[in-house]
Amino acid sequence: MNHLTGTIFDIKRFAVHDGPGIRTTVFFKGCPLNCWWCHNPESQNIDPEPIKRPNSEETEIVGKVVDTKYIMKEIRKDIIFYEESNGGVTFSGGEPLLQSEFLIALIDSCSKEDIHTAIDTTGYGSQKLLKSLLGKLNLYLYDLKFIDDKLHQKYTGVSNESILKNLEYLNSENESVIIRIPIIPGITDTRSNIADLGGYISQLSSITEVNILPYNHLGEGKYPRLNRHYRLGNKVRTPSDKELNKIKYEFESHGTKVSIGG
Repeated sequence: MNHLTGTIFDIKRFAVHDGPGIRTTVFFKGCPLNCWWCHNPESQNIDPEPIKRPNSEETEIVGKVVDTKYIMKEIRKDIIFYEESNGGVTFSGGEPLLQSEFLIALIDSCSKEDIHTAIDTTGYGSQKLLKSLLGKLNLYLYDLKFIDDKLHQKYTGVSNESILKNLEYLNSENESVIIRIPIIPGITDTRSNIADLGGYISQLSSITEVNILPYNHLGEGKYPRLNRHYRLGNKVRTPSDKELNKIKYEFESHGTKVSIGG
């Protein structure tokens, strides 16, 4: 039997912020977006690449090509924890939609074994691809950053036109969707952007929840190790609890269930 291959850069076991219950998160390599605040810059290039070890000039390769058999073997190690916690598997990245055949093969394999599946996605892809996922995935963790397309292009490098259309399509098909919004002070947390996002989301009936994700500096140190420039520099701070609660209240005022963090 032939097993499809794909490129990943990590598998995280016992994850509790990537969907319900205890989960195994499979991180796909490759992303069409280039967000200024990306905390996994090693996820952007789809190919395995060198990265310097911390505090060293020595390098290692981040990313590896694996097949579905390998991934399923890792997933099965934690089935008992999924059953006890109503957990499962989350496909993250990068952007899993970029490796669609590999993704679908893994979703189908999990489905055959009654394993709950979720995808953490930017939503950037074809509607034809999303149509092929209907009824397969149990949950979408859908990243939303801006409603204003010019701002989206400036800070992510791509238009959000297909992202919003795909979200509206999933809503029309009554798919289970949790919106995730990164809170980047001075960029995504502006009064106008939060108001635009809140009004937009309130019109989507299948959205079960909004997660607001506070910016942190954890990915900053990876950029020089990849010989890349970190465009936010040290100008952005982590938002305060007061600021996060104010944003939470704004979304709740639209009747939306909101949590801080995943």
